[in-house]
Amino acid sequence: MTKDGRDRAARGRGAPDLGMLAGQLMRALQEELFHRLAEEGHPDVRPRHGTVLAFLDPAGVRATELSARSGQHKQIVGTIVDELVELGYVLREPDPADRRAKRVVPTERGLDEIAKARAILAGIEDRHRRALGAERYTVFKDAFHEIARSQRAWDRDA
Repeated sequence: MTKDGRDRAARGRGAPDLGMLAGQLMRALQEELFHRLAEEGHPDVRPRHGTVLAFLDPAGVRATELSARSGQHKQIVGTIVDELVELGYVLREPDPADRRAKRVVPTERGLDEIAKARAILAGIEDRHRRALGAERYTVFKDAFHEIARSQRAWDRDA
């Protein structure tokens, strides 16, 4: 039983909460995105690789910056970069600003995947925009963005 007297099963039968909705949306987006990426020549990319690929600049970026952009720990980013190097999507190169540091730079294969992923996601958003209407979709996306920003700041506000 929960504090308010409801058990988990009863709670699960009601309207989904924000976490459930966000999780369902994320899983459905990932399923479509990675299915279509596989069809377009990138069958080896997995959702975890988005931690790097979604935040990568064409000129490259340090792993510490990828960690900050994605919100993932540096060690996790490092492991994912290792996988992407092995798969041929990125290289590690010396940072011209600091030769002791390394930048993660996309290869041609990586740039192709990034371009295709962005195009697929833009198409998915366009489909939802048409389904809801441009105005409703803009209101939804603005509200979703505000909620995400507010949630990320929960510990600063506590």
